[in-house]
Amino acid sequence: MPPLLCTSHVTVRFAGLCALDDVGLELGHGEILGLIGPNGAGKTTLLNVLSGFQRPTAGEVELDGRRITRWDPPRRARAGISRTFQDVRLFPDMTTRENCEVALVACGGSRAGARARAREALDQLELEDAADVPARDLPYGLQRRAGLARALCARPRVLLLDEPAAGLNDDESAAMGQTVRQIHAELDCGVVVIEHDVRMILDLCHRVHVLDHGVTLRVGTPDEIRTDPAVVSAYLGAEAIA
Repeated sequence: MPPLLCTSHVTVRFAGLCALDDVGLELGHGEILGLIGPNGAGKTTLLNVLSGFQRPTAGEVELDGRRITRWDPPRRARAGISRTFQDVRLFPDMTTRENCEVALVACGGSRAGARARAREALDQLELEDAADVPARDLPYGLQRRAGLARALCARPRVLLLDEPAAGLNDDESAAMGQTVRQIHAELDCGVVVIEHDVRMILDLCHRVHVLDHGVTLRVGTPDEIRTDPAVVSAYLGAEAIA
C-alpha cells in the first residue's frame, strides 16, 4: 500500500534562499507524524507544499499514489486534505459557526450540509457555547480550537496542523494533544503536526520527521528521536528530553 501522503525530492527556493532541499516525507494511513526542527528549518514551508499553498521548485507530492503537485488548495481540500494555520486566520466578524460553515461551502459543500457539519465539529471540539460568538471575541485558546473545528468540517483524510498548541499554557497544551488524539481515532485520518512542544510531539506521534536548515536530519519513532545525538544537538537539547 502506498503512503497516504508523501513528497519526493521536494525543493523550495526563494530567491537566493533554499528553504527545502530534496525532502522526502511519508505519512502512512492512520499515522500521526510529527514535524519538528529549529526555527527556519522549513517546517511550515513543507506544510504549505503539502496543502498546496506553496508550489515546490522541484519534486512531487502524491496523495494515495496520485500526483497532486499542481493541485491548488481548494482541490486538495476537496480530496480530503485540511489544515490549520499557526496564526489561526479566523474571519473576525463571523461567528465561530460561520467560520466553520464557510470553509465547507468554499470547497463546494451545500449550505445545509455545511450547517450540519459545523454543528458536529463544534460539538466535537466542545465549542457549542461559543457557536454564535464573533471570532474576534473568543479567548485565544478557543480561537485555536475554532481553527481546528473549521479544519474538521470536511471530515479530512489528512489533517495538517501548524503549531496547534502555540501560545497555550501547559494545561491547554495537554488538552490540545488529547483532542488531536481523539480526532485521529474518530476520523481514522492521517495527521501531520508541527509543534515546538517537544513533550507533546514525543507523546502524541507514531513517528517524527526532523528538519534542520531545509534538509531531513532524521526520521524515526519518538524513542529513536529522543536518543539521537544529532537531533539532541541540533534541536532538542538535553533539558528538553530529560
